[in-house]
Amino acid sequence: MTTGTPVDLLRILEARFAAHMGRHSGIEWPDVRARLEAHPRALGSIGDMEATGGEPDVIGVDATTGQYLVCDCAAESPVGRRSVCYDAEALASRKEHKPATSAVEMVEAMGIELLGEAEYHALQALGDFDTKTSSWLRTPPELRARGGALFGDRRYGRVFIYHNGASSYYAARGFRGLLRV
Repeated sequence: MTTGTPVDLLRILEARFAAHMGRHSGIEWPDVRARLEAHPRALGSIGDMEATGGEPDVIGVDATTGQYLVCDCAAESPVGRRSVCYDAEALASRKEHKPATSAVEMVEAMGIELLGEAEYHALQALGDFDTKTSSWLRTPPELRARGGALFGDRRYGRVFIYHNGASSYYAARGFRGLLRV
């Protein structure tokens, strides 16, 4: 799924990093680049994020591990990851009009994490995301066991977290991923 060469991808990431300094205050690009070059698998995952329209960018550092947090920062839910239900179980439960895959299956294939509620709120603190779309969110097992799944969006200047049947899918709902590197 990756697009371009690692060098091309690093140029794209560097330009995005420079254009959005408010997302990663106190983080220096040469440090990020060195970490990415030392972890080619992570760079492959970021390439998949880019290829599906995620516009990945560094949004912080994990205070516990020191890892850089790379998140999908496209204004709307990534276009190459829309019209998917929540997970494989939800996909299997659909009798007709099945989407091609699910958010959880795509996340696993890409080697990234689905954003949880706290991570989604942290991303939304950096800008206005999902003002016309919505994004599936990592759902607690107790909610998923009842057939539901969470998603979030921003409307009316506010971030909302909702629930829906996990087997539902919409042209304007995708998911955002996070990579720790």
